[in-house]
Amino acid sequence: MQLAKSSDHTYLIAPNPEGVGLSRAVTGVDHTGQPLDTGVIEERPLTIYLNSQEIVTAMTIGDYPEYLALGFLRNQRMLSDADRVTAVQFDEELETVVVRTEQETSHEDKLKKKTRTSGCAVGTVFGDMMEGLEDLTLPALSIRTQDLYRLSSIINRTPSLYLSTGAIHGTVLCEGDRPLVYMEDVGRHNAVDKIAGWMYETGASPDNKVLYTTGRLTSEMVIKCALMGIPALASRSGFTAWGVEIARQVGLTLIGRLRGARFMCLSGEDRLIYDADPSTIADDPNSSRRKGAVS
Repeated sequence: MQLAKSSDHTYLIAPNPEGVGLSRAVTGVDHTGQPLDTGVIEERPLTIYLNSQEIVTAMTIGDYPEYLALGFLRNQRMLSDADRVTAVQFDEELETVVVRTEQETSHEDKLKKKTRTSGCAVGTVFGDMMEGLEDLTLPALSIRTQDLYRLSSIINRTPSLYLSTGAIHGTVLCEGDRPLVYMEDVGRHNAVDKIAGWMYETGASPDNKVLYTTGRLTSEMVIKCALMGIPALASRSGFTAWGVEIARQVGLTLIGRLRGARFMCLSGEDRLIYDADPSTIADDPNSSRRKGAVS
């Protein structure tokens, strides 16, 4: 696997702010009426098929379409451990990804029950949102607070599309104090599905992992994280009540408002090891990580 160097940290996959087709230059004016050149994020449709069945059309920035398709199908429980994927075919001109399995699949009943979530760019969940959580047991994990502070510092200083354009979310798969895979998209649900697809494709274990997101800690994010088998979810943003309730139900550690020396843990606090002195941690100087960014 090719490693990507970003800032002072080596990622397995890092954001690519200069990626072709991910953003475009636009001319406007600023708050004083002066001419302004800025970058805006691209947004395009991607239709996902499972064998011959059309599943969903997602709005996405267009990178890692194969990971997005695999991760979406995994997180919707349309691809199980028993399914053998024989091909993942992306057609850029038709804007489609076809995931093919050894055995034919049929999800008509699940497709009839569709929930539009609170995710940016309108997330979609098929079937019973709580399906698969009843008997779920997440791995044991110890989370050192000094690792949380280091993760936050590295991620917030990593060159990204958010820093250059705003209007986008990031999700990062982490282990200890090391961010491993950093995905971005217009919706945080797409970014986490890309992580799920990467984990499925590479066989990466969820044990000892933390999922970091730049977005809100909603029910959808908690459910996706739990179904991926990752025992902890962290964010610089806040919580929804149902997200907290589900996290407590499944035993997932939920950490929000992670900025500078401060954070809140509203579920799974028994996994935390307080080994850092908050007074030695520098405050986050900016509430938005890019001057003038609007996400």
